[in-house]
Amino acid sequence: MADRIAIAILAKAPAPGLVKTRLIPVLGAEGAATLQARLIERAVVTASNAALGRVTLWTAPDEAHPLFRRIRTRHGVALARQPESDLGARMHEAAVAANGPVLIVGTDCPALTTNHLHLAAATLRNYDVVVIPAEDGGYVLIGLRQPCPALFADIEWSTATVMDETRQRLRSLTLSWRELPTLWDVDRPEDLERMQREGVLD
Repeated sequence: MADRIAIAILAKAPAPGLVKTRLIPVLGAEGAATLQARLIERAVVTASNAALGRVTLWTAPDEAHPLFRRIRTRHGVALARQPESDLGARMHEAAVAANGPVLIVGTDCPALTTNHLHLAAATLRNYDVVVIPAEDGGYVLIGLRQPCPALFADIEWSTATVMDETRQRLRSLTLSWRELPTLWDVDRPEDLERMQREGVLD
């Protein structure tokens, strides 16, 4: 591919009791951590298979978890530690480190495929920003041609207004952007049923 586009994946270590806490009543702490591990690996495999450019797994709280080390060995991705700050600052750091166009994703959307990544990358060649909104009001992917700290500053993260706030910010910054079809995250018990029904994490 002529223009390489980096992919940055933000992931929290699958520590029991600290991840997927809304699913603990259904899965238990260990089960929720196991799901988190599967989602991380799924995201890395999807990004690697897209073959768009360098893939970096941005880890929290650090790179020490055995899963992260196994993934680095198995899939050949780079590891980087997320800064201790809010989500916006962490995404901006990933954008800066990419040193060029980048797609930034989390690990909560097993419905994200290589086709989505290819379409996002193609879109980014004609727009400043590309976004895949999430059904819960956030987004599952944001791509940028170059870092833009103002796009991530003072956003009320983890709320149903994130995408609306981001649209307003894009307008105020006069950036060109395109939104791709909305996807969904796995955060609540009903999402587990949907995940099984759609077979996205077999």
